[in-house]
Amino acid sequence: MAHIYLCFLWHMHQPFYKDLVTGEYKLPWSRMHALKDYYGMARILEEFPEVRQTFNLVPSMMAQVAEYASGDAADPFLEAALKPAENLTDADRAFLLQHSFYSDPERMIYRYPRYGELYGAWEGQKRSGSRNLFGPQDFRDLQMWSQLAWFDEEFQAQDPEVREWVRRGRDFTPADQRRMGEKQREMVGQVLPVYRRLAAAGQIEVSTTPYYHPILPLLCDSNIADVAHPHVPLPPRFRYPEDARRQLVLAREYIERQFGAAPVGLWPSEGSVSNEVFAIASELGFEWAATDSGVLNRTLGRAVPVEGLYRPYCWRQGGKTLKVIFRDHFLSDLIGFVYAKMDAAQAAEDFLRRIRENCAGMGAAGRDALVPIILDGENAWEYYDHNGRPFLRELYRRISEDRQMRAVRVSEALRLLAPEPVDHIFPGSWIDANFDVWIGAEEDNQAWTQLLRARRAYDSAAGISEERRRLALEELMIAEGSDWCWWYGPEHQSANRVEFDQLYRSHLGNVYRFLNLTPPEELSRPILRVELPEVHVAPSGPVTPVIDGQVTSYFEWIGAGIYRVDERSGSMHGKTFLVKEVHFGSDGANFYLRVDFHLGCERELSRMEARLTAQTLDGAHTSSVEIGFANGAAQVTGMKLAASVTDQPVECAFARVLEARISLESMGVARGGGLRFQFSLWQSGLPMDAVPQQGWLEMRTTDPLEMA
Repeated sequence: MAHIYLCFLWHMHQPFYKDLVTGEYKLPWSRMHALKDYYGMARILEEFPEVRQTFNLVPSMMAQVAEYASGDAADPFLEAALKPAENLTDADRAFLLQHSFYSDPERMIYRYPRYGELYGAWEGQKRSGSRNLFGPQDFRDLQMWSQLAWFDEEFQAQDPEVREWVRRGRDFTPADQRRMGEKQREMVGQVLPVYRRLAAAGQIEVSTTPYYHPILPLLCDSNIADVAHPHVPLPPRFRYPEDARRQLVLAREYIERQFGAAPVGLWPSEGSVSNEVFAIASELGFEWAATDSGVLNRTLGRAVPVEGLYRPYCWRQGGKTLKVIFRDHFLSDLIGFVYAKMDAAQAAEDFLRRIRENCAGMGAAGRDALVPIILDGENAWEYYDHNGRPFLRELYRRISEDRQMRAVRVSEALRLLAPEPVDHIFPGSWIDANFDVWIGAEEDNQAWTQLLRARRAYDSAAGISEERRRLALEELMIAEGSDWCWWYGPEHQSANRVEFDQLYRSHLGNVYRFLNLTPPEELSRPILRVELPEVHVAPSGPVTPVIDGQVTSYFEWIGAGIYRVDERSGSMHGKTFLVKEVHFGSDGANFYLRVDFHLGCERELSRMEARLTAQTLDGAHTSSVEIGFANGAAQVTGMKLAASVTDQPVECAFARVLEARISLESMGVARGGGLRFQFSLWQSGLPMDAVPQQGWLEMRTTDPLEMA
């Protein structure tokens, strides 16, 4: 019987947040993910001993976790959470309110009633412009919940103290605060031991990434970006292959110290590869590397079917060799972006069904399949129910019970299947098989230019002690990390973009300081230029559009509310956006919705179903309408309304845009009352896009006279 070998590779990474001059951590994410994902993702495997996996551990992340575990990390975010609420200054209170609600509202804030209560109160105060009304007990509860929400499911369920805090939910004491801080150190201290234990038992393989997570091909030669994307605007050439080698050497040495053996596997940062990178990796002793299916397509010059994707390859050039696997981009992204919105059992079954269907032809021919599932192992789970643990348990249980499937380590799979030779690798990353996220935009190019100047200053500096030169070089390697340019340019957004910008420029400034040089004035100015926030405008007057799927005139939707989607993604890249913007309003008797889609997605829409869900603001009544697309038109295929009405309650039309009308009476909305709504697109039972991505869009009133 032919087998399906599933190779899960979970990439565990955070950038280096510590300022080497001040010794202070500028952002808390390495600690927060250590409380939750780094531990929990490994710990859950012990429930399923037949499931073997590969964990890709980035050394700079592990070094930060180790420092937190030792108690030596200086983290102002943790200090603020532990400060007695009665002693908070105005600045402390402002800091806490700014940084205590980073969690996903639906899954990680409203899951806990008191945390949701505090979030709702703070959002209400911001909307009304009123001053902060939180008292000391409110702040102490907020200090606790801003941390507890990140405690792993294992601790919330099994640790008596944590379980009691979650059960009580409020009225925490100063003693609770102090103990919560101590508990964090205990928890973070369990992260590296659980990986060592699983690696020693053979259940996991540990692969790695260059130490500070740089884009290796761009370090070797930034002009290679022009090969992946001809004529992309580029900064002055950065060519330091010795830096790429150093980052890889340090990574191998670190993993060897931690686990007693050097890693043989490499996930180059962001799956970014080139012939030069593969040659260096092979020379250093790496035996395999992984990247994306898009790189395979461009390497072979064609769209590769699953029969070609689900097998290993062996890169050979100049007497050097490196085995390579290519991630299934679609299936990996289903875990990253789609299954969070589904029932755990349904999502797990859908995932494995797709794999079986993909491998059916290979199985019929008696060929084994290697299915590489590679994705971020930390950032997706906060959007899942209970941090993704129900989904993972369903998935791992079904794999364990399937006679045809085996979840194996990458090195194990490579011993079982013979590789196909390739004589080159196309230079690209897992995102569109190019490097556009990190170079080419104005902000990116400015960041590379400043990095090059600092690198040249290091080369020419003289009369510097060995220790200061070592620190300057370390700051350079930190600045070479990919995360800074991840947030520069138009692709991604974060509440911490300003802090990332400041931290990047601080690292470069420290290079000059360690070299006894004055940092250039340009490092005092932000690199950030692009600001593209979502647009959300409330209705300002009545609308009475004709429901024909056309924007009949400019004036038809004047007065409507507008929500324009912010298409930048966050720490997870790959979300597909189909909806461009929505317009919504009322004439006092009906709710009207117009959805504008991106040009060119008509063919995709023809295979999809739209769902509109609306509620009264008090949540007493919920209504839903399902709309199917076919032959360039749309029709209502199902509805569940709060009330029966004699007239036609719903109508819709689609041509250039989707337009819909629903009577307010049928939705149980009292005359002039408000409502909130969500719009989503589904295909074959999978949620493909939603507006908004989380939460609801609201109309505070449907009375046209009250809108202005």
